[in-house]
Amino acid sequence: MSTDTPTHAADKTRTVIAASAAGTVFEWYDFFVFAILTSIISRHFYAGLPDAQAFVFTLLTFAVGFIVRPLGALIFGKMGDTRGRKGTFLITITMMGLATVAIGLLPDYNWFETNLGAGAGIIAPVLLILCRIIQGFALGGEYGGAAIYVAEHAPEGKRGFHTSWIQTSAALGLLGALGVTLITRTLMGEDVFREWGWRIPFLISIGLLIVSLWIRLTLEESPAFQKMKEEGNASKAIYAESFFAWPSLKIVLISLFTIMMAQGVVWYTGNFYAQFFIERLLKVPAVDVNVLMIGVTTVSAFLYVFFGWLSDKVGRKPVMLFGMILMLLSYFPGFRLMTEAANPQLARAQAEAPVTVIAHPDDCSFQLDLTGGAQQFGRACDIAKSVLANNGINYTNEAAEAGSLAVVRVGETRLESVDAVGLSPSDVKAKRTEFEGRLKATLAENGYPAGAATDEINWPLLFAIMVTFIVAATALYGPLAACMVELFPTRIRYTAMSFPYHVGTGWFGGLQPAISFAIVTAVGDIYAGLWFPFIVTGVAIVLTLLLLPETRHRDVLA
Repeated sequence: MSTDTPTHAADKTRTVIAASAAGTVFEWYDFFVFAILTSIISRHFYAGLPDAQAFVFTLLTFAVGFIVRPLGALIFGKMGDTRGRKGTFLITITMMGLATVAIGLLPDYNWFETNLGAGAGIIAPVLLILCRIIQGFALGGEYGGAAIYVAEHAPEGKRGFHTSWIQTSAALGLLGALGVTLITRTLMGEDVFREWGWRIPFLISIGLLIVSLWIRLTLEESPAFQKMKEEGNASKAIYAESFFAWPSLKIVLISLFTIMMAQGVVWYTGNFYAQFFIERLLKVPAVDVNVLMIGVTTVSAFLYVFFGWLSDKVGRKPVMLFGMILMLLSYFPGFRLMTEAANPQLARAQAEAPVTVIAHPDDCSFQLDLTGGAQQFGRACDIAKSVLANNGINYTNEAAEAGSLAVVRVGETRLESVDAVGLSPSDVKAKRTEFEGRLKATLAENGYPAGAATDEINWPLLFAIMVTFIVAATALYGPLAACMVELFPTRIRYTAMSFPYHVGTGWFGGLQPAISFAIVTAVGDIYAGLWFPFIVTGVAIVLTLLLLPETRHRDVLA
């Protein structure tokens, strides 16, 4: 018989929530620092590639951490279901912290080229990818453990509210990463920060790791896990029971293709692709983007808790469906309105002097070369398109006669591209640079700004658009942990829940910025990348309506 008084039980619950969330905040901080510094990291670790390729490769490096997350979910999920929740996420947090510190210490591409000779620069991105793999592998076991641990301690009727604190840890981790980045680059100045100061947010992780480990060492094991062990109900075949028995596999598939698939694209479009879009394509200064995201993320921290609490009152399913539908309705009008708010000069120029690439289709390559072999895109059409993509310029395509040289038309002005087929990489680069200079001058003559004029940015409107995205993301994500825990039985919960969570978040969400940006560079339309999250969200809404059960009254000790 328990001797806990109501006051003691409440204190214990608060300790569980605080300790679990604090560690998860740290892990999200580690993961998000990389995303915030993508533009800078691309120049340090992929310096041998053109800007657009380097940026996409860096997004893919960010995505690698997501790709391996399901593997971490399987390994650590089994450990959590057989050995306990607490010990498992002590291991994951240590791995995450050490990998993050290592990124801050890695020499970059030019260091290897200078000190080890030509061709050695490739070592830098290889080591960076290795660190990202370790981060993703660790996070694959972290989230499920923290969410389950809190849910299994939560009293009936408050599970959505209590687990929402784990959800809001993502916002707090992002807020911490944005805050540290902003403070560091402000104190150092942009030039010094871009040169070496970007390493500091990564190196700070060692202190956060020590604090998080100390907090989590004070925790006890989950009551649901203890009950299962005492009754001898632990699964003897975790993977077989989770993924090869139809009743469990059906739940895994339903959760993946409904709320998890949607959560991936909704959350990462609202929190990361929007940030890439504002900074990279709309050319708003990075410091201003950081300030904007800090404000938006601060709002989101409260919204996760609100929607988690609301799901205890009205149900998980209606709250999450609201988030999906709101985002589906917001994708295209929201991003178009964002262009008008963040860079009105660019919006006017796009309307008054549209850009067209006139070339024979055979003269044009797909503008995403993942091997790096094409490197500089030497044909005239390739050079024209890659320079436009590098500068975030929206363009359409028009077919020309075979054998003609590609032309870029800006309004009524026609500008011939340059052909560099067969030239050395250095000569190709020189040709590209010369053409880029002429193109930028032509764009400027037709009203295209080199960057967003900060005094013309409609900050209230831009903030309102971002908050709309965040309302959608938090409505979906706030109740999600409680819903996922309630879907699965205790004996296989860590494994069966973690795998679809990290496939949805990692593969659909983590790859979303890279896929969307690649679509933009391929077709020239800066809004074309939104079709990926739009279609995924639309499919998820239909499947959620048809297949996802309501779970808020389920017994998580079963």
